[in-house]
Amino acid sequence: MSTDFTLHAKGREDTGKGASRRLRRLAGEIPAIVYGGKKDPAMLTLLHKDVARALENEAFYSHIVTLDIDGSSEDVILKDVQRHPAKKQILHLDFLRVSKSTKLHTKVPLHFINEDISIGVKTGGGIVAHTMTELDIMCLPKDLPEYIEVDMADIDLGQIVHISDIKLPKGVESVALSYGSDHDLSVASIHKPKAAPVDEDVPAVDADADGDGDGDGDGDGDGDATEGSDDSD
Repeated sequence: MSTDFTLHAKGREDTGKGASRRLRRLAGEIPAIVYGGKKDPAMLTLLHKDVARALENEAFYSHIVTLDIDGSSEDVILKDVQRHPAKKQILHLDFLRVSKSTKLHTKVPLHFINEDISIGVKTGGGIVAHTMTELDIMCLPKDLPEYIEVDMADIDLGQIVHISDIKLPKGVESVALSYGSDHDLSVASIHKPKAAPVDEDVPAVDADADGDGDGDGDGDGDGDATEGSDDSD
């Protein structure tokens, strides 16, 4: 079971919100937890800069990660990331231990390809709408894909792509479909663009009416204005 990412971590005993704040503020570290398997959960710390760099890579979210914890390595996947709502700061990480002989349950991103040449877009003038951007899957760690492609080339206007339409890699199962066909959710569709809304407050203009109105209005208006001026004098 090969991995493409390695993070160095340290075990920690000082827990609680106060301890976590001190870690982030003073040491530039992030609190984390690793759990699962036959071991007890373990509290960890990682360098914020190392984690931030890893999270910039989309593959990090769906790859086996090696955690080097005080010299001992464990294979894990990232299960959760907590971020500060206003700052570019990572607050906490959750990791799940994985075993090469045990199927794991995780999410992988969906990559939509051939959208611009799809039948519904190229010949029907439609636009593509995504209703799902990641897929819940089960597989052995060795079969974990970085992402899953959804080919839109043959999708026509008004057509909907469901989970069952996706060609999954060997060894990968959809969690939703394991519950039956009633859970065969929509993934994407191609539909006509919505027409621009008409502003009902703006009256429609009739070209013929404008022509007649200008002719009559100018003649009568000028005459009335002159007579009014003479009367006032």
